Amino acid sequence: VREPGLNLRVVQLFRDPRAVHNSRLKARQALLRESIQVLRSRHRAEMRGSPHHQQHLLLPPGLLAGGGGRGSQPQHRAEFFLGGALEVICQAWLRDLLLARRSPRWLRRRYTQLRYEDLVREPRAELRRLLRFAGLSVPPALETFVLNMTRGAAYSSDRPFLISARDAREAIHAWRERLSRQQVRQVEDACGEAMSILAY
Repeated sequence: VREPGLNLRVVQLFRDPRAVHNSRLKARQALLRESIQVLRSRHRAEMRGSPHHQQHLLLPPGLLAGGGGRGSQPQHRAEFFLGGALEVICQAWLRDLLLARRSPRWLRRRYTQLRYEDLVREPRAELRRLLRFAGLSVPPALETFVLNMTRGAAYSSDRPFLISARDAREAIHAWRERLSRQQVRQVEDACGEAMSILAY
């Protein structure tokens, strides 16, 4: 960041952790290996003696309460790994947010945050803000592209990582219909501090 020849700018994208958890559950098989790797990274950090955070692993309903038979265990284990990985992600977000608050002015000029929800609600305004931050102009074609990608006629499919024009405004609150109260409470327990700073 300090290298004058690079003129590096950092944009950090955030999204409501409840929506993140909902999306990760929809793509649980595609993200299982990645989730295990994220959990291993925390384990390695703990083994090196980094401060131990209180753990609020996002357990699937019934995993510890004796619910579900042997046939449902693989799904419960997948949800356990996904939830644990989200907790690690939220802890990393919190470290980044606290670092940004304490950062010197020279770093603050080169770093900005973007909430997914703000981009979806006001795509043109957020695009202009980001490009102004980066010192770039706003080509009309790019504005049209961003508006199309966030205001398309379709809604997201169940196929993970499919990028298409859709009405992304519907995705903002999809978690309200898909997550159970217990799942929402677990995400909020695990990610509460970061959510508070990000005004979620």
